Amino acid sequence: MRPLFTTLLIMVFVCQSFGWGPTGHRVTGMIASNHLNKKAKKKIETLLGQESLAMVSTWMDEVRSDSTYNYASDFHWVTVETGQTYEQSKKNPHGDVIMTIERLIAELKSGKLDRMTEIQDLKFLVHLIGDMHQPLHVGCCDDSGGNKVQVKWFGGNSNLHRVWDSDIIDGTKLSYTEFAQSLGTPDEGTVRRLQSGTIRDWANESMNYRKQMYDIGNGSLGYEYSYKNLPLVRERLLAAGVRLAGVLNDIYGK
Repeated sequence: MRPLFTTLLIMVFVCQSFGWGPTGHRVTGMIASNHLNKKAKKKIETLLGQESLAMVSTWMDEVRSDSTYNYASDFHWVTVETGQTYEQSKKNPHGDVIMTIERLIAELKSGKLDRMTEIQDLKFLVHLIGDMHQPLHVGCCDDSGGNKVQVKWFGGNSNLHRVWDSDIIDGTKLSYTEFAQSLGTPDEGTVRRLQSGTIRDWANESMNYRKQMYDIGNGSLGYEYSYKNLPLVRERLLAAGVRLAGVLNDIYGK
């Protein structure tokens, strides 16, 4: 059995280094739940039982401490160099967030999965659609999606990836339910607009914010950087949740 202290260190590392932090992922899951149609909601409840989409949204990060899931470590991100399209980019032989989402959707639509595999695929999908909307998960540079870009956040040590994963969000001091509620309820036209397009279109959006994210001056970040970028964080979380619902309605709600 792994010592408790070691387990806690792993959990802290996971929360600080990958994807949106727990709050961001749960915001996405909660928003998605609010936009499911009745048929999709019933099917997902049958699969997940008492677990909500918000609660399972962090599972894929939590199982990083289990070596059984080492094969999935590269599923969280993709590198597309500036000036290239995903189709032109060099592909990771171990997979990436775009090809994995496309594969998961195809598998879930097939109706051929055993129950345990379907539940796992669903949990992966919930998490990865969230990851793809964190712009640094569609990276461009040899900096591990900003993880190697060391910065100060209100005087403390951080890195650019962590700032976007959790520092900006946690600075609001909102719970995931409060944060999700603060985003409001988009009208039908906004929902249709957000849900249009393909997985690759949505990933391309993340590439559009690189100049904004890397505008860090001397690397000492705080109120000004948060003020400039919190609106984009909110926009991306809302889009991720609404789009996740659209994908799940397409899989389970027809």
